Amino acid sequence: MTLQIMEGSIAVAETVRLCRPQVISAYPITPQTHIVEGLASIVADGRLDAEYICVDSEFSALSCCIGASAAGSRVYSATTSQGLALMGEVVFNAAGMRLPIVMSIANRAIGAPLSIWNDQQDSIMMRDSGWLQFYAEDNQEAVDLHILAYKICEDHDILLPAFVCFDGFILSHVFEPVDIPSSDEVDKFLGPFAPYQRLDVKDPISFGMYATPEYYLEFRYEHDLAVYRAADAVSRYGKAFGEMFGRDYAALVEGYKLEDADVAIVAMGSICGTTKDAIDEMRAEGKRVGLLKIRCFRPFPSTDIAKALAHVNTIAVLDKNVSLGAKGAVAIEVKEACYGSCIPVYDYILGLGGRDVCKQDIKKIVELAEKGTGDMFYGLREELL
Repeated sequence: MTLQIMEGSIAVAETVRLCRPQVISAYPITPQTHIVEGLASIVADGRLDAEYICVDSEFSALSCCIGASAAGSRVYSATTSQGLALMGEVVFNAAGMRLPIVMSIANRAIGAPLSIWNDQQDSIMMRDSGWLQFYAEDNQEAVDLHILAYKICEDHDILLPAFVCFDGFILSHVFEPVDIPSSDEVDKFLGPFAPYQRLDVKDPISFGMYATPEYYLEFRYEHDLAVYRAADAVSRYGKAFGEMFGRDYAALVEGYKLEDADVAIVAMGSICGTTKDAIDEMRAEGKRVGLLKIRCFRPFPSTDIAKALAHVNTIAVLDKNVSLGAKGAVAIEVKEACYGSCIPVYDYILGLGGRDVCKQDIKKIVELAEKGTGDMFYGLREELL
């Protein structure tokens, strides 16, 4: 292992280079810009033999990816926030056409009001689009999950696109030590891209056909089955990744000091690092608190979550998103996963628009959960209301 100190976005760009996409199409938008700037330089310098397509919008960027993938190329894109919202129609088309596109999401809040800072509302709003969704705690996970995503997406039993999500600025612009694998290692793990089917004038087929009511339901059913099948692919390839690179991703969720915990915190992304530090301090004070990190949000690992949390007394979910008029999206699904267990699940919507969340906040949330107080926006400034 050779660690390098790198900015998160550049580490992602270097990792994408190692995955050898043949077509890259993206539109720059904060805080994603450094990724595609890095890849543009990599292609211009001849370090990657790929077609880099400059476009006029995010809608165009993913549209180009759809065309290139349908024609038989390994492709890549990246976006965030309003850019992902602009892609919305094409996001659903890419998934429905079963194209194995990998796209980085440098998570950022959605307007209005306009915010360039981090939360996870952007990717969460696309949770029903049929894309796989992976969330990185740190930049090493962001690196590894891109390689793993290509392997999973291109499996002919899966054939789905994937978001690899990592928190904007908190990770994308932070320098951390990362282990960037060698090109030989990544080539061996991924292998050359072998499209299941492709557009070919000598053997004409169609993608994204018009479906009448007699056919549409079956398309959605098969798409749903593929998302569920992806859970086994994540475990299988995550284990293979660990055997080759020494970092195991066989589990869709990961526990931290959870085995004997009375209170379990559930979270995704970089907030898990802060939570672990808070847990260490609470443990030193005699509190039995643990963390369940969700690394894969789609497919949602309901069975794994229910099993991991079956022994705890209280569950506190940290949601950096909100399904307005309901609760945070993660809490909604955790409650469904734990339905029938009689374990109370409390939701804490926090960190929206980049609002800082520190260790003291995590400790306060544990106290609230222990008292049975939850399902709330945490950290509201009452003087602004």
